[in-house]
Amino acid sequence: MIKWVKARNELFEMTSKDGIFYAKILLFGEYSIMCDSMALTVPYTHFRGELSFINDDKYTDLKFAEKSNKSLRGFVKFIKGLQDKDELLFDLDLGQLFSDIESGLYFESTIPQGFGIGSSGALVAAIYEKYALNRIGRNDSTSYNKLIILKKIFAQMESYFHGVSSGMDPLNSYLRNPLLIKTNQHIERVGIPREFSKGGGIFLINTGKPGKTEPLVNLFFDKCKHEKFSQLIKEEMIPFTNKSIDAIIKGDFIEFFRNLKSLSIFLFSHLKPMIPSAFLDIWRLGIDSGTYYLKLCGSGGGGFLLGFAEDLEKARKLLNTQDVEIIPVSKFN
Repeated sequence: MIKWVKARNELFEMTSKDGIFYAKILLFGEYSIMCDSMALTVPYTHFRGELSFINDDKYTDLKFAEKSNKSLRGFVKFIKGLQDKDELLFDLDLGQLFSDIESGLYFESTIPQGFGIGSSGALVAAIYEKYALNRIGRNDSTSYNKLIILKKIFAQMESYFHGVSSGMDPLNSYLRNPLLIKTNQHIERVGIPREFSKGGGIFLINTGKPGKTEPLVNLFFDKCKHEKFSQLIKEEMIPFTNKSIDAIIKGDFIEFFRNLKSLSIFLFSHLKPMIPSAFLDIWRLGIDSGTYYLKLCGSGGGGFLLGFAEDLEKARKLLNTQDVEIIPVSKFN
């Protein structure tokens, strides 16, 4: 059943504009969602993108626009290949899309690529909204079946960029709401209460280099072929993830940070290849001091790291001693 859980004074309240598609942050569920854990994803309005045309009365980086246009040419060939094999899950106005690409269509975006915050997801959502025929609208997608159909469509479209996609990034960008994924067949729009941990908050750390999703996802799947690792995912990573999600939605401060710490330790111990080596000591410092806890933001390997702190200012000061700047995402009341 799809439902909307409304919380007073929500942590990720936002207004939306047609044609604008935001980045996302996967608060919980990186990798474990592939093994049927819950996941929680939220829109991140600091970064955004929209479809535009080269030289369409806009001042932009011409090389960026041309590169984006070239990428769209590859993407539309992929979509046409699916259509020719009668495998495309939805009807798309390919003629208009081809024509617009020839006229200089590109995705004007401030969302950094390879940083785990949904750059390809925002692009996929934008293409779907503008060119899908008989598309499922945001207001229509409150029904269970339509939301699941959207997720499958987006997973197929985004697979061009990552090889494998859950479809959640474009779904979050398209709906512009926090989404709780309980299973592949159970998704809810949720509210996250702001009255959670006074002075605490959520932040990002920029590792300074992009990550590459596909090789790290393949590495994870290879590790899962080993029974011992697979058991650890089922018995530790998934429960820590699910309990953290339950606690943040309920506003249970103590339970949240207890499970978050366990999850951060698990990631440090068992998914170390996904953590940039320059940040291993910084990750460990948070655990040892209890001042903050870090997680992967997306597949890892670079991009952003995601942090949570009971006292955001205390975390900032400690990280400053390590020459690390934090980017606040949301503050708790």
